[in-house]
Amino acid sequence: MFGFLFKTCGLCGVALVLIVLPGCASNGSASPSARPVLYPNATLNRVGEAQGRVEVDACMARAASAGLNPAENTNAVARGAGVGAATGGVAAAVGALITGRGGEGVIRAGAGGAAVGGSAGAVQGAFRGDRPSSVYRGFVQRCLSDKGFDVIGWN
Repeated sequence: MFGFLFKTCGLCGVALVLIVLPGCASNGSASPSARPVLYPNATLNRVGEAQGRVEVDACMARAASAGLNPAENTNAVARGAGVGAATGGVAAAVGALITGRGGEGVIRAGAGGAAVGGSAGAVQGAFRGDRPSSVYRGFVQRCLSDKGFDVIGWN
């Protein structure tokens, strides 16, 4: 019974890590969810902060409608999980073969390795996928510049 509870709690722990850690990594100026910060130049002073936010939203929507995405790599979590599962599964199965566990032991070890490797790969992919797209940001900055605004960074 305790083995079942440990396995269940272990799976809950992996699920919690997969949900929480990517959220922790998605904050700040290096995040795809960051927004441009406008310098208070003559244009921003003339139109005001509220209109500046409207213009930022319009330029971000224009970039999205042009097919650009704020995240550099939107499939990193799935790709990381797949690579991790394949690597972990093969490594565990080979290890079981070397230690002479037999057919069923090899399959069980391979499945366990795939589960662990897939979880680790997904977490790694979540962190790697949290890179802002320089093309998207360049598009938004150019759009805002054409409207007379100066972008001093992203926050």
